[in-house]
Amino acid sequence: MSTNKKLPLSDEELAAFEATRDLGAELLQAGQEMKAGLGRVVYSPLIAARENTGLTPEQFAALLGITTGALEDLEQERKQPHGAGRTLIAIALNHPEALIAVAKQTQEA
Repeated sequence: MSTNKKLPLSDEELAAFEATRDLGAELLQAGQEMKAGLGRVVYSPLIAARENTGLTPEQFAALLGITTGALEDLEQERKQPHGAGRTLIAIALNHPEALIAVAKQTQEA
């Protein structure tokens, strides 16, 4: 079965796919690709937003008015942002300079 099939698979399709897998070969190939620099890092939109601002996790969490633990939960997508937090994240993604300016103002105050 091809791994290019659209997801989600039915239970039967998943069982058939798993029956034909060679996990050892897949892991070996993945290790070789990582060593060759062919891997890619997938970030959540929140991590990308934070990195766009250049703020540390502590600074970004303070700007959102949450703890660094809560920020980590959001970044790992264990929880979803609500209300103003969602708006600030959208601003950070689309206009990081706006949040950087606010962060600088709060540091100066």
